[in-house]
Amino acid sequence: MDVKIADSWKDKLQNEFEKEYFTELTKFVKNEYQTHTVYPKGRLIFNAFDQCGFEQLKVVIIGQDPYHGEGQANGLCFSVNDGVKMPPSLINIFKEIQSDLGNPFPNSGNLERWAKQGVLLLNATLTVRAQNPGSHQNKGWEQFTDSVIKTISEEKEGIVFLLWGAFAQKKGEMINASKHKILSSAHPSPFAANRGFFGNKHFSQVNDYLQKNGQKPIAW
Repeated sequence: MDVKIADSWKDKLQNEFEKEYFTELTKFVKNEYQTHTVYPKGRLIFNAFDQCGFEQLKVVIIGQDPYHGEGQANGLCFSVNDGVKMPPSLINIFKEIQSDLGNPFPNSGNLERWAKQGVLLLNATLTVRAQNPGSHQNKGWEQFTDSVIKTISEEKEGIVFLLWGAFAQKKGEMINASKHKILSSAHPSPFAANRGFFGNKHFSQVNDYLQKNGQKPIAW
């Protein structure tokens, strides 16, 4: 199956695209786009991979679902398009960056600037029906993104994984902790941020780790 995804990832994931579950997933997603409003726009489904090539990869942040409100989702977890009001979780992420690193609060919630520096902003499910969170879960996306995480764990070294909340931490079971750095905390949502996300200092820890390994830090 020919999937429109960055070439560096296509080479790594081609076997996955040939599997029966992915064929069924593709049929489901195509039908959903034809019969409902689905986010993100079709051309942005694999935006996380298009913005952050396999060779440039330094950091992985794992989210759950794309945003389900109009104009929000752009294919990068926690990110919204320029000019879109920032959701509460993203505001809390920027608050922690400000507290941790002293960086000023940004004007835009578009995280493409992170992706271009080597941060894979990966949602476990890559599509969602408008105003219906979780509507595309258990259709095959999770199997695909599990394979992505396993591939990164097996074929790369020294990647920093940020696992916020129980859902992301479960994905951590597939990561080889002896060759990668795993940072876990509560989720940045308003329901959980005060239980360990605020004060986790993940952003400075990422940069310390990258610099110790001879890599350029991320401009958060």
